[in-house]
Amino acid sequence: MQAVVIVVHLMIVAVLIGAVLLQKSEGGGLGMGGGAGFMSSRGTSNLLTRMTAILAAGFFVTSLYLAWSAGLDRKPSSILTGPAMPSQPGGAPIAPPTSGGVLDTLKKVDEQQSPPAPSGPQAPRSQ
Repeated sequence: MQAVVIVVHLMIVAVLIGAVLLQKSEGGGLGMGGGAGFMSSRGTSNLLTRMTAILAAGFFVTSLYLAWSAGLDRKPSSILTGPAMPSQPGGAPIAPPTSGGVLDTLKKVDEQQSPPAPSGPQAPRSQ
C-alpha cells in the first residue's frame, strides 16, 4: 500500500511542478511579462490556480499519510539503556566479530610504533 501511495505522491509532485511553472509571472521576475498566447486569458489563470491548490492539498495529504505509516512500526527506546543488541531469528543475540578488522589492525600498529603519551605536563627542554 505504501508503494502505491509513493507512486501517487511522485505523480502529484511532477504535475504540481508543471502547474506552477505554467502560471503567469505577476511581477515579471522571470522576464516574461505579458504577451498573447496560451496563457493570456483570465480563465486559464483561474484553472491553473485551482489545479495548483488541489494538487497542493493532495501533496499535503499523501505526505502526512507517508509520515504516519512510516512511524507505525517504530518502537520506543531509551537513550539511557543504550541500543538494543540485534538478534538472530532464533532469538539469540548476535555476537560482535572477534577476529578484528582493518581498524583494529591499524590501531595495534599505531600503538606499537608511537611512543607512550606523557603522564603529565612537560617542561620545555633547551638544547
